[in-house]
Amino acid sequence: MTIVTMVTPHREYASRTGRFPDMTFDRPTALRRLADEHFDVLVVGGGVTGAGTALDAASRGLRTALVERHDFASGTSSKSSKLVHGGLRYLQQREFRLVYEALAERQRLRRTAPHLVRLLPFLIPVLGKGGVIHPKLAKALNSALWLYDLTGGARIGKLHQRISAEETLAHMPTLRAERVVGGFVYYDAQTDDARLTLTLARTAADHGAAVANRCSVVGITKGLDGRVAGVTVRPEEGGADIEVAASVVVNATGVWSDEVRALDEGGDPDSIRPAKGIHITVPWDKVRNDIAAVVPVPKDKRSVFVVPVAKGAGTADDGPDRTYVGTTDTDYDGPLDDPQCTPDDVAYLLGAINASVSEPLSTDDVLGTWAGLRPLVKGADAESRTADLSRRHKVAASETGMITVTGGKLTTYRKMAADTIDAAVDALGRGGRSRTKKLRLRGAEGFTELVSEATSAAERLGVTAELLDHLSHRHGGDARTVAAMVTADPTLGEPIVEGLPYVRAEVVYAVRYEMARTVDDVLTRRMPARWLDGLASADAADETARLMAPDLGWSQDEAAAEAEAFRRSVMAQRAASGLPQTTTPAGR
Repeated sequence: MTIVTMVTPHREYASRTGRFPDMTFDRPTALRRLADEHFDVLVVGGGVTGAGTALDAASRGLRTALVERHDFASGTSSKSSKLVHGGLRYLQQREFRLVYEALAERQRLRRTAPHLVRLLPFLIPVLGKGGVIHPKLAKALNSALWLYDLTGGARIGKLHQRISAEETLAHMPTLRAERVVGGFVYYDAQTDDARLTLTLARTAADHGAAVANRCSVVGITKGLDGRVAGVTVRPEEGGADIEVAASVVVNATGVWSDEVRALDEGGDPDSIRPAKGIHITVPWDKVRNDIAAVVPVPKDKRSVFVVPVAKGAGTADDGPDRTYVGTTDTDYDGPLDDPQCTPDDVAYLLGAINASVSEPLSTDDVLGTWAGLRPLVKGADAESRTADLSRRHKVAASETGMITVTGGKLTTYRKMAADTIDAAVDALGRGGRSRTKKLRLRGAEGFTELVSEATSAAERLGVTAELLDHLSHRHGGDARTVAAMVTADPTLGEPIVEGLPYVRAEVVYAVRYEMARTVDDVLTRRMPARWLDGLASADAADETARLMAPDLGWSQDEAAAEAEAFRRSVMAQRAASGLPQTTTPAGR
């Protein structure tokens, strides 16, 4: 490929630097491949399930493509509770198989993506009246946690423990001391959901998949036999539609799966029951939990997670700085593309946490919010709560051959993907078994060495040990590339968002190597800055756009417009949530 054939941003980048971006994860290259090649499997949907499905197919040696209408993980997969867990509450619903599968997948992810998935202890405070708890409740909690351990929780190498009231308060000193009788500690894991999704997409590209974001599927093409033979894709930037030929089309679009099915089947399939879950972020010093906690919601038979976020985005850099609280689980019938966190949602979560702590929080303390939609499969009982619907997944083929995967949860994406491509292999008559159980994701190689030899590695790379630690826990072995950018231009080692650990080099890296095309792509998904502090992220929009502009070919006016669009989006979101617009939240 010559420079003449490159689109303007990459031609400018090549002329300026003397080298090309990573062409395995390059959108212009992917668009040309979509037009020119015939694929065995085309996956529609760039969330965690779609990205995992593309990786499963590509790693089996199938010619694979993945298209996403907006950005990778722009839907549910960037708006989860960011936990890799079995789901203790699913045991109460007797979903033993689901919990077993999820805990097995949790352990696999700890091995295949050690830079993205880390151990996270959870506190369950035992609350009573007058220092006394009903013996049956304590026994039930202990039995549930033993069942969790036996179902697969023990794979993590730790069993749950019962702790005293003093130990419980040491982990979360803002709990109402007069109600704390004791507690339990058990173990699960945490991840950056959007970065996990992006890493799956990049790993799929490493295995030969053609991957492109900002490409809407506007039609399904069929052969003379009436079978699905591909899709029509419309790139966001305009120009001619692209006819993509594929033997098997997989619909992995989550809550939008019925819309894609309608292109194939016609009518309204009406198989998905979206459930909204929201989270809020508050200053850590308002809660002071050194581990995650599970607190009960009064009169609702539910609990919410209270999860600390370290300053170093997963490292031990001076301890936690923010805490997020979630999630809700309610029916949703609004626009699928833009679910909003409402004032009632915020009040619900504030009420849940305030019922257990001695220092109440208010809307002035809320730094950020996010709302996502779970793609639950409709059950027979339309009157049941969404919280009671199964999180198991379903794979089904239409009469014309399109395969749709629905349901599931973040933790079980790999199993969902394997089951989906098993169905594709049956249709193709080749492809073999899934190879992803032990397949290490991009960034896993080299991560252990960077962490275990942090000081010497930092010296070799010319950056501080603290910065390398931060980069390693986000980019794994690819942290070397980001560090090299900082070495070449030390100003890129400065923070991009005030009060958060992300540096300017990560903005440039996101454009060159991670297919980021908007300020929102960078500040919301390549780094979770928007969720952690909306106003600080809005303040960083201009500088973010300035750093992105050279590689994307933006003029000064275009960069300014991009930054303004992001700011308006943040402010609209805060307005919808009933949060302050022009004042700085307490504790920021």
